[in-house]
Amino acid sequence: MYNILNGDALAYSFADAKIDGDIIVIREALVDGDVSGNHLHEFWQSRANYLKVTGTEYNDSVVKEFEKIINAPDRSTFNLWFEYDLFCQVNMWFVISLINSLLMEKEVFAVYTSYLDKISKQFWNGFGPANSDELQACYANRIPLSKGDMNFGQELWEAYKNGNLEQLTKLSKHSSLAFPYLQEVVAAHVDRFPNDGTKGRPEKVIEDITKNISTNFHEVLKEFWSRESIYGFGDTQIKSLYDQILHSR
Repeated sequence: MYNILNGDALAYSFADAKIDGDIIVIREALVDGDVSGNHLHEFWQSRANYLKVTGTEYNDSVVKEFEKIINAPDRSTFNLWFEYDLFCQVNMWFVISLINSLLMEKEVFAVYTSYLDKISKQFWNGFGPANSDELQACYANRIPLSKGDMNFGQELWEAYKNGNLEQLTKLSKHSSLAFPYLQEVVAAHVDRFPNDGTKGRPEKVIEDITKNISTNFHEVLKEFWSRESIYGFGDTQIKSLYDQILHSR
């Protein structure tokens, strides 16, 4: 059994929940940057180049974790601990595509932040604040992914990877318990790339914040998260957009 965690933050506290299975940590942000490559080794190289690290550094930090999935034995169970936001969902689509390519018997479950109040602004923020009891509750509510769900997840990844926004939008209309809030998340992604050549939705929000609230990065970060936590962007993604906005003035 494998618990696939989206980032090291959850990994630090996960052991305390005493949930069975080995831990695999996904140290990627596929929502950002080059995702080209017809084969995995080309894809890894594209990511390393984009992140400006050596192939060895990327392999040691990132690829070795993905290889634990690729090398999993027959009849493995994979628990996908991902959140509802775009950042996490894109990573999850890729992980699903990897697992779906494995020619073996397997069980796959999506574990979501079911302990969170869906009305609160914290809804998109994820597993970070969860204590052990809450993590166990999320695990107890895990959602089994059918073969159809797995194929669908792979289709989502391929549409995202190819930059096919039309296909991604079409797919988002499909209803599945395994992919809650898909339409909202895909719409947020599509809004990053307006057809009319104007700034994307995240840039527009940061531009408004810097004009009307503050140019202090930490204040911008806090306000962006309050308004657009659906993106799940971390400091790195927001800082890049913030720099672009300030330099374009």
